Amino acid sequence: MASGVSDVMTIEELSGYLKVSKSTLYKLAQEGSLPGQKVGKHWRFHRGVIDRWLASRLDRIRETEERKAKREARK
Repeated sequence: MASGVSDVMTIEELSGYLKVSKSTLYKLAQEGSLPGQKVGKHWRFHRGVIDRWLASRLDRIRETEERKAKREARK
């Protein structure tokens, strides 16, 4: 990659990328909420998969807000 940024991130790199604590990321990964793979004792995360996961979460939040606004408008 020209930018020097790897497609595969460690938990520390992901923490910086998402600006979320490592402990939160460990918890999400262990419960299966965060897409990643454990390689030996270490978690690895693919940047493209994380980007799609984040986008899908944002889409769900927007949809929920839109439904709420529609319900409020009907009142």
